[in-house]
Amino acid sequence: MSASAVFILDVKGKPLISRNYKGDVAMSEIEHFMPLLMQREEEGALAPLLSHGRVHFLWIKHSNLYLVATTLKNANASLVYSFLYKTVEVFSEYFKELEEESIRDNFVIVYELLDELMDFGFPQTTDSKILQEYITQQGNKLETGKSRVPPTVTNAVSWRSEGIKYKKNEVFIDVIESVNLLVNANGSVLLSEIVGTIKLKVFLSGMPELRLGLNDRVLFELTGLSGGKNKSVELEDVKFHQCVRLSRFDNDRTISFIPPDGDFELMSYRLSTQVKPLIWIESVIEKFSHSRVEIMVKAKGQFKKQSVANGVEISVPVPSDADSPRFKTSVGSAKYVPEKNVVIWNIKSFPGGKEYLMRAHFGLPSVEKEEVEGRPPIGVKFEIPYFTVSGIQVRYMKIIEKSGYQALPWVRYITQSGDYQLRTS
Repeated sequence: MSASAVFILDVKGKPLISRNYKGDVAMSEIEHFMPLLMQREEEGALAPLLSHGRVHFLWIKHSNLYLVATTLKNANASLVYSFLYKTVEVFSEYFKELEEESIRDNFVIVYELLDELMDFGFPQTTDSKILQEYITQQGNKLETGKSRVPPTVTNAVSWRSEGIKYKKNEVFIDVIESVNLLVNANGSVLLSEIVGTIKLKVFLSGMPELRLGLNDRVLFELTGLSGGKNKSVELEDVKFHQCVRLSRFDNDRTISFIPPDGDFELMSYRLSTQVKPLIWIESVIEKFSHSRVEIMVKAKGQFKKQSVANGVEISVPVPSDADSPRFKTSVGSAKYVPEKNVVIWNIKSFPGGKEYLMRAHFGLPSVEKEEVEGRPPIGVKFEIPYFTVSGIQVRYMKIIEKSGYQALPWVRYITQSGDYQLRTS
């Protein structure tokens, strides 16, 4: 079973727009949602699912809106939540910003979209590119006798329209890896993982079949390529776009698909491998009571010398009562952000193997605060182009289309910081 009705409420819980899909739950039931939510909030027991009698409210909050689905029976909760998040995504594609004002300004389109997104409580067409083919933001003139269902709605390939043509056929592949790292005060790594995504930008004519080959360890073992010079990567938690033929991947690890047009995320993966911290931070914080605090931070690039990290931002926490900042940096610039109680050290370009220093000096008030402050970790942001920390590689991209045209695949690798933190002593 799925949703009976979907409501969009303002921040006070007043319904802005609703759609009743099954008629088995009274629309007045939504009046119980906000008091229930506030009661749970006061009790500190807020949950994503609230119940009133036999009616269940499955809800998410976005900006200043609540999106609520109601159901009577034991619904597939993960399906309903996926649908609510997908609805937010579709509305954001249409209105750029999804908030109360954009709902009020676009009532007609919102109703049309709610009609197409779900049918009798089950998700239907949720691809914004396909919806935009027949639900447009311009006023539609009624032309009798000419109404037709877009072929994509009835196609087996619901994510791609037929008859797409490009003068130049190209595919751009971005392999983006985020490094999540947590290092404790004595320098040992507590958490280390790589979260990767492969994004495609497709400009191909017709209905092409694409095959992507990676240096996947399981594939190498199946085909006898493992060992020797062939470096392989063991991918975990692999998630694919709906266009990928999963049965084919399960059988022989081939990533085969007919792609949507334009931008989309083909797949995501995770690797729980011990990563050597790409940018290592050492810090010494000296506090002289009733007078000043001195901070020295040393940053070292622990990646290949031929690679360069761009837009490096190191956030160093300082006491909340510090004032009169003075900085000295061997490279880049430092600034004090008092509302966040941090010093941000910006380095535009940080080559591998290099080491840089930053010194900061702050005054402290003569009367010390009584409470003992916790010391937040140092955070680091960066981006290293043409480099993957896991060693993943696109071995090939085959593009097969019945007209037999030649197409160019372009590949780009990027490593960036995810949740990258180093604790201080």
